[in-house]
Amino acid sequence: MTDIKSKVQGIDPSAKPRNIKQVIGDADNVYEAISVMEKRAKQLSQQIKEELHNKLDEFAVSTDTIEEIHENKEQIEISKFYERMPNPAVIATEEFISEDLEFRYKNELPQGDDDNQSEDAE
Repeated sequence: MTDIKSKVQGIDPSAKPRNIKQVIGDADNVYEAISVMEKRAKQLSQQIKEELHNKLDEFAVSTDTIEEIHENKEQIEISKFYERMPNPAVIATEEFISEDLEFRYKNELPQGDDDNQSEDAE
């Protein structure tokens, strides 16, 4: 698993119109392409959320009083970085268009396993 910071460095955080033929890419149709990007966006969203919580937990201070609020500059900078990051849907779209995203159907075997399957069936 690669670091999300290095993955989003060159991605424009704003959504922009796309050529539908470019978006379809290797998918059979537009709906399949959108479904793949949607599933990847959910994965990225979960990964970003976990990463942010892990980093912010380092700064967690347990106090009994509500009045005490500590401002930590490092914590603020981390939060600002994650706020400026592109939306997971934008990241997933960029991955799909640049063909960095591999997908297959659940019942489909990975490439190269077809030969083994046919030998076992005989």
